[in-house]
Amino acid sequence: MQDKLFDVLLHPIQTEKATKLSAFSKYVFKVKADASKSAVSSAVEKIFNVKVVKVNIVRLKPKLKRFKGIVGQRQGYKKAIVSLESGKVLDLGLGS
Repeated sequence: MQDKLFDVLLHPIQTEKATKLSAFSKYVFKVKADASKSAVSSAVEKIFNVKVVKVNIVRLKPKLKRFKGIVGQRQGYKKAIVSLESGKVLDLGLGS
């Protein structure tokens, strides 16, 4: 069970929007495609020792890309926006 918790979160997402959300105690993670809200919540609580208030999950669809006239697809993924109690901070080691 403990090993599965570490497999749910793939890595934190560092974008301009995610950085702005961190001011409101919200953090964005790329998660496995079969991850549920409860699995993400318990993984964050166990790994970072914080209380999770809410989890929102977004499934991003694959994008069509062209390279030298050949059409391909960029892989889609699933991300989770994790809301913590107000004032709580996660040290993700992103240098921000």
